[in-house]
Amino acid sequence: MTLINTLIAQAAAAPLAAVEATETAGPGLGYLLGVLVAAIVLLLVMILVLRLQAFIALIIASIFTAIAAGMPLGDIPNTIVSGMGGALGFIATIIGLGAIFGQILEHSGGAHTLANSLVNLFGQKRASWAMLLTGFLISIPVFLDVGLVIVAPIIYALARDTKKSLLIFGLPLVCGMAVTHAFVPPTPGPVAVAEILGADLGRVILYGIGIGLPTAIIVGIFMVPRVCKGIEVDIPAFFEESKESGPLPNFGLVSAIMGLPIVLIVLGSTWAKVEDPTELQKVIGFLGHPVVALLLATLLALLFLGVMRGVGKDKLLELSTKALGPAGIIILITGAGGVFKAILGASGVGDALAEWLGGYGISAVVLAYLFSMIVRVAQGSATVAMMTAAGLMAGIVTAGDYSAADLALITIAIAAGSTMLSHVNDSGFWIISRYLGMSEAQTLRTWTILSVAISLIGFALTLALSTVI
Repeated sequence: MTLINTLIAQAAAAPLAAVEATETAGPGLGYLLGVLVAAIVLLLVMILVLRLQAFIALIIASIFTAIAAGMPLGDIPNTIVSGMGGALGFIATIIGLGAIFGQILEHSGGAHTLANSLVNLFGQKRASWAMLLTGFLISIPVFLDVGLVIVAPIIYALARDTKKSLLIFGLPLVCGMAVTHAFVPPTPGPVAVAEILGADLGRVILYGIGIGLPTAIIVGIFMVPRVCKGIEVDIPAFFEESKESGPLPNFGLVSAIMGLPIVLIVLGSTWAKVEDPTELQKVIGFLGHPVVALLLATLLALLFLGVMRGVGKDKLLELSTKALGPAGIIILITGAGGVFKAILGASGVGDALAEWLGGYGISAVVLAYLFSMIVRVAQGSATVAMMTAAGLMAGIVTAGDYSAADLALITIAIAAGSTMLSHVNDSGFWIISRYLGMSEAQTLRTWTILSVAISLIGFALTLALSTVI
């Protein structure tokens, strides 16, 4: 809680003139920063001690902030509703479509196609590269835990055939997954943060890949052999040889469907975003809107990976409905993050944080990383960490003069913070431990160290990029 203590100390030491100026319009700067600190502490206590669901905890923390900051009681419910609606209008659509897309990709065997094709391309000697890229690609539409379950049989077979440690293949896979899951839209976390902060999604994709891929390579390829040296694990007893019920989809087809929305979004937010667009640029601008791009990719997946492979309409409906269950939890947590943002803005706490940031010359990129990192380490969920940090930073970016590049970098900094120190309070820690056949101590010695490296290297590259853009 070093940052929280620093906030309290520096707020108390703020120049008297600044505090008095704030008090003329309402509560003082120091008081509002104290409310912010109390809200963060309350949020963590509710999640860690009282074991409340993050969605409920974020709503309660928002109400506490509003009351403590002096908002009229009658305004609070409407602010909650408008904050929830404003956040979910775009994000719920993206998350829902992405969940269906990922479910169809999983059911069709598309993830196996990617993994098998990349292993064949790189060869068994460089299979760790193949698994890292597999993780990096499949985690775009598929959640990390699901992706690991899908690809696990392939890493088990590689370990058996090559007589090498399972970790040599498994850890690069999860490194690639973890990076994409946090850094690269259209995965839910960075999409939601970009929307809350008003960052351009195409630019976030470019920065996310540009920072995330080198980070994944450094950690997944060069650090993995060092951290797992001397650790021997066996293939889990529950492993059975995978038996496919039919031919896998074509690698080119799967790659094209997965890459289409990313290419369209990037083109739509760069090449097509001009003052006097041509007709072609107008069309690309329409197709490159994230909702349209992801809808198109989902429909293509349903057609080419579903209908044309003999999957019945009822089965496709069942798969689509099944996909929306886990998506609903993420949507609600994201909406609660939007409520937190709206309350911070309406209560003046966000402005107070922006004033404090400007008065002490702290970089918004650094503060975004620290906020996200603290919440992540304390309560374990990368999604909750990203939503909380985005809500806290929203007031700062609204009050400040930040360019499109700045907003994208703040988004990536939040993503980097959300990967820090995966340990026993992170569900991913236990999934990785189980599927890679490690004990808790071995997982702490390997995956936890790698997650710290992903966070620090990703943040270092983000800072470096911020100095040249």
